[in-house]
Amino acid sequence: MYKVIFACVHNAGRSQMAAAFFNQLADRQKAQAVSAGTEPGLRVHPEVLTVMQEIGIDLSNAKPQKLTEKLARNAQLLITMGCGDKCPYVPGLRRDDWPLRDPKGQPMDEVRAIRDEIRERVQSLLNKDNLGLLAIR
Repeated sequence: MYKVIFACVHNAGRSQMAAAFFNQLADRQKAQAVSAGTEPGLRVHPEVLTVMQEIGIDLSNAKPQKLTEKLARNAQLLITMGCGDKCPYVPGLRRDDWPLRDPKGQPMDEVRAIRDEIRERVQSLLNKDNLGLLAIR
């Protein structure tokens, strides 16, 4: 099982969207994603819940969680979400950083643009890694 961790500081926006898109698009028999944060918030940002619901993805039960060694175990890739110096580092994991704006408190059109950019990046990741992880739809 190929495991990807999407991480940001509060695990309440960007990383939640990225993991949801990955899990929707990837072949679940071959790959999975989790999201986590270095300083998890109390809940997923309301504006993120709204824009994801608009496209049929329900994150209402998603809960921010802390990035721990246990959570990172058996992962192959860590993708951080533009959190600068606060981005996590997990020894031994291949790492990439996606410089994305934080959707918290942004106008809905901006949150939609961030959502769409995340979806494009996840699709590109699944296509370029050539691991056969993309679900046939």
